[in-house]
Amino acid sequence: MSRSEEVELTNMCMISDGKGNVLVQNKIGNADWSGWNFPGGHVEKGEYITPSVIREIREETGLTIEKPRFCGIKEFHKLKDGKRYIVFLYAAEKFSGELKSSEEGEIFWFPLSELIKSDKLIDGFGDMLSVFTDENISEVFYERTEEELKTVFI
Repeated sequence: MSRSEEVELTNMCMISDGKGNVLVQNKIGNADWSGWNFPGGHVEKGEYITPSVIREIREETGLTIEKPRFCGIKEFHKLKDGKRYIVFLYAAEKFSGELKSSEEGEIFWFPLSELIKSDKLIDGFGDMLSVFTDENISEVFYERTEEELKTVFI
């Protein structure tokens, strides 16, 4: 039995401005996955996880984050091919640079207290918010049974 499997590695970062706001991206260009979330992207082949989130944030927002703090992970198996998908979740409060949107979507500051209640969130993003905001939760994943899809927080 093989112990290896194909895995897609990604990252996402909640950037706070110290005034109760977080940097939100209105994701565009993918009909299956559009809406509000935090910026992030794929870990490139051979790239380490933390440097990948710093690179992705710079590419998508124009900001260079400093000392991103690892918050936890979200993982699931894609329905279409069964491939495992892992999102490494980070938070950052220190950053420099000039904010700019990218082809990934519009970037803007939004109150975290209001984001949690928004109906504009991308599918599954509400589950990830718990990992970012609750220090007692470090992982979210989904268990699929014949009857339902169950969200599990650890």
